[in-house]
Amino acid sequence: MTDKKIAPDAEILDSDECWSLLEQTSIGRLGVVVDGQPDVFPVSFKRDGEGLVFRTGSGTKLQAIEANSMVALEADSVSAEFGLAWSVVVKGEAVQDDAASPALNETRRGLFPWQGVGQDHLIRIIPQSVTGRRFTLSATGTWQTPLNEATRAGLE
Repeated sequence: MTDKKIAPDAEILDSDECWSLLEQTSIGRLGVVVDGQPDVFPVSFKRDGEGLVFRTGSGTKLQAIEANSMVALEADSVSAEFGLAWSVVVKGEAVQDDAASPALNETRRGLFPWQGVGQDHLIRIIPQSVTGRRFTLSATGTWQTPLNEATRAGLE
């Protein structure tokens, strides 16, 4: 009897490779706890030194961070052309940063939240762990999703 693997093992990425991949994207998903339940929000982020920063308004994300500062941010990418995907997760403490700091204002200029109006709070994630994996896709054709009419209309 032969051992037939259905999918190849994921490659575990070291910290340097994780940070390199995080610098190649600016969109991730922020995991927080809201009213005792996990919730996830899309955010635009940037690397700033050994942490990540993003902007947010005075809504659910900020309230969740004020109630429990432990968060997770996940970013990923899929290349159907090359049959590869990666995912990086940063877990740590989210703290409101001094938006008046000259260094942060430079970083902040590069942050473009999806809803730019009223995103006056600058949040820094101080990492406690950074982990990542790279995957070989077994059925790359399933990752090529054409735009439907509703999506296309929203982009035009």
